[in-house]
Amino acid sequence: MAAMAMEPELIAAVSNAGGLGSLGASVLGPDELRDRIRRIRELTDRPFAVNIFAPHDRSEPSAETVAAVDGVLAPWRAELGLPEPQREGPLLLPDQFDEQVAVVLDERVAVFSFTFGVPELGPLKEAGTIVLGTATTPEEAAQLAAAGVDAVVAQGSEAGGHRGTFGGPFEEALVGTLALVPQIVDRVPVPVVAAGGIGDGRGIAAALALGASGAQLGTAFLVCPESGVADTYRQAVLGSSSSATGLTRMYTGRLARAIRTRLIADLEASGVEPASYPAQAALLRDVRDAGAQRGLAEVLFLLAGQASGLARPLPAGELVDQLAAEAEDVLRRLAG
Repeated sequence: MAAMAMEPELIAAVSNAGGLGSLGASVLGPDELRDRIRRIRELTDRPFAVNIFAPHDRSEPSAETVAAVDGVLAPWRAELGLPEPQREGPLLLPDQFDEQVAVVLDERVAVFSFTFGVPELGPLKEAGTIVLGTATTPEEAAQLAAAGVDAVVAQGSEAGGHRGTFGGPFEEALVGTLALVPQIVDRVPVPVVAAGGIGDGRGIAAALALGASGAQLGTAFLVCPESGVADTYRQAVLGSSSSATGLTRMYTGRLARAIRTRLIADLEASGVEPASYPAQAALLRDVRDAGAQRGLAEVLFLLAGQASGLARPLPAGELVDQLAAEAEDVLRRLAG
């Protein structure tokens, strides 16, 4: 499964069923990360992965940018009964990548994955950790292979969540999974995992036909009962289709695919330039939190990929079994 900031129960259930559960841990402090890892271990003795964003620029936005974004958010705060924020001090916490990796090493996590760049991999490789890096172009995949990753995750433009692009402009790296996977397979000497737009066994079989060694699904697991997402989020995914999602910088400052909402529409229509990642997310935090408490989908960050219309609200273990059976059936039919 794709790395997501979900409950330990989901990660463990996927691993227990024979998949590779993956914990999206970039927002977790070192102590929180250690607690999550240990909770997952209480629920499974199978391997699982931890994913962390590679170190990246974390510049504070200008006062002008903050004022412009707050101006667009003012009607939303009024509607939600929120006070105007008092901005004092820095918006962003220091990057914790090194401290997070130290926890991964100390806890002897079997698999480590990363996005947004190419971090220092020496300590992880020396510890025998299996390392996966995310690429959105063949050129990025080549950089990852040269750095020593054990496998490359080929993230097609259909994928939900943040774009992993690091080798150039986002607009030049919006390659669909069908076109991206075989080019990366031909470019690198390590296994390739296909990601983006895969929602059932047919997609998994297609990924294998393209030369991938495996497939990574994210949106499909969002609606599992173990995910812990709000029911508002779950229902938004279940009621969506490929046309419901779009790419936007407006929620976090970094291009990401999510279900379109009225808040995104307002921010985009304003013409205001968002703050850089992740400062934009910090500027929206009070509005997003208030929306979550009230169950208002229109202000939530509803990360989802273009295969959202294929999502099924099954227990995670049952979903893994069904995906495997569907893929095997397709491969059997094609071979026969």
